[in-house]
Amino acid sequence: MENNPKGRVLVAMSGGIDSSVAAVLLHEQGYEVVGMTMKTWDYASAGGSKKETGCCSLDSINDARQIAVDLGFPHYIIDIREEFGDFVINNFTDEYLAGRTPNPCVLCNTHIKWDALLRRADQLGCQFIATGHYAQVRQGADSGRFIVSKGLDDNKDQSYALWGVSQASLSRTLFPLGQMRKTEIYDEARRRGFTALVNKPESYEICFIPDNDYRGFLRRRVPGLEARVAGGRFVDKKGVELGRHEGYPFYTIGQRKGLGIALGFPAYVTEIRPDTNEVVLGNYDDLASTATVVGQLNPGKYATLEGHGLVPAVVKVRYNHDGAPAFLEEVGGKIHVYFEEPVHAITPGQAAVFYEGDDVLGGGWIERHVIGEAPVPFAHAAAPVA
Repeated sequence: MENNPKGRVLVAMSGGIDSSVAAVLLHEQGYEVVGMTMKTWDYASAGGSKKETGCCSLDSINDARQIAVDLGFPHYIIDIREEFGDFVINNFTDEYLAGRTPNPCVLCNTHIKWDALLRRADQLGCQFIATGHYAQVRQGADSGRFIVSKGLDDNKDQSYALWGVSQASLSRTLFPLGQMRKTEIYDEARRRGFTALVNKPESYEICFIPDNDYRGFLRRRVPGLEARVAGGRFVDKKGVELGRHEGYPFYTIGQRKGLGIALGFPAYVTEIRPDTNEVVLGNYDDLASTATVVGQLNPGKYATLEGHGLVPAVVKVRYNHDGAPAFLEEVGGKIHVYFEEPVHAITPGQAAVFYEGDDVLGGGWIERHVIGEAPVPFAHAAAPVA
């Protein structure tokens, strides 16, 4: 192919409307596009009963390839099931067995997809990689750091899932949909005659659990698990037994439905104790936390917050969380988060992402939370990081 002044870009194409339109837009903007679909998981190998759907299905791979054929750019399929399974699936299982609730999509972005794409980009002579995420990235004029910020469409913003992407990876990443709304994506697809994409249902499940039954997945993945953990105790926060449960890995913080126990009030899972196979139940107020500790950090807008005292931010503690005002204090490679108001159902194993306006300050994995009064007075304001 002839050299292109815009550059050559490897586009991750799942076969869905977002990544397909991202590839189309880059092609029309003058980039030399190469499409790539990643095969991450073979659901049939896990013994699931539901037909394979989503980004790993044959239909989705064919849909992605058809876009490339229609527009005349090359398309490749890469099999990363082994590296995906070894890391993401094992982590998913290990986290539940440790009493935490994992976020495999963030982990996959951080450790698998970007690395896999960049390796293939180098092999194919691509300067850039691109995805269909609703997010934006820019280079700070003063710091030179690459900064992820929220996508224009608040309802589709995916910046939360990108906090772990490294600076080196961000320096070569394009997000063509960052300045667009979902309605515009549908319009762009219709305008170009891609009606199959417009009518295609979106998938919101974890790619390797298309039936959304993580408990069944764990039972199939870990032989003997059910017998090993059955008969654990439901207890209250004082340790008083309330009943028996199916096993601690089958419950998550904040869960209310499917507990199989009636206490005369709406009961929620407030704590999971893997060492004793106990699941603590309480009321909604018992889920409230005033602070949390976040580790395994990846800095975003600033290289570090250490030495800056209490830094104001908005913190999201799960993907669909609106975010809560807080102060951040970096101490010994961990971020201590102090919330203005109590936040409910903070869950170890999930990601906490810190925002300054629309910009991602950084993020990490929630290690523990604090019940009761916050350790520092929130009224003491701190200046933004210089």
